[in-house]
Amino acid sequence: MAKLYFYYSAMNAGKTTTLLQSDYNYRERGMETLVFTPAIDDRHAEGIVASRIGLTSNATPFENDFHFYNYIKDKTKTLKNLTCVLVDEAQFMTKDQVAQLCQVSDDLHLPVLCYGLRTNFQGEPFEGSLYLLAWAEELIEIKTICHCGSKATMNLRVDESGHAVYEGAEVEIGGNDRYVAMCRKHYLEAMSGKSATQAA
Repeated sequence: MAKLYFYYSAMNAGKTTTLLQSDYNYRERGMETLVFTPAIDDRHAEGIVASRIGLTSNATPFENDFHFYNYIKDKTKTLKNLTCVLVDEAQFMTKDQVAQLCQVSDDLHLPVLCYGLRTNFQGEPFEGSLYLLAWAEELIEIKTICHCGSKATMNLRVDESGHAVYEGAEVEIGGNDRYVAMCRKHYLEAMSGKSATQAA
């Protein structure tokens, strides 16, 4: 039975690297895959999934009105050996899109591997992550660490000076220059007024 998987972590834990390795494993064995990435994440170019260690792959970009089930069902007509669906930055999906991926797993019998963050920079769950946590059969944590050595579970947004950002749009694409993975203790300290560099 195919399942919906959610691989989650804080920033910079290697989610995209893990996705690309999984994709490579399928393709190395002659199987076909579909990789998706949010159109809003154009740090490397729209439709490109890229990890911090240099691995890249072409992907299908999606926006909020993208219909995963219809698109994937149509692709099964031409991709006769389609074996797996992978979604990068899955936190940016809508509730309806998570439901569509459940249908892909249930009706098209394809495993769906989603990779993303649980929470935004204010500690609130992303819509896509909320429903992946609720509906996925398999929840897998990809671990990374805070500067103190404890497990990082939170994502602190910082400004150019390394100070915590308390307000702003939920979505602001960035990497190490904009986000710091932290344990809850140091995240809460930083959000209470300390800068990210003082939180130690």
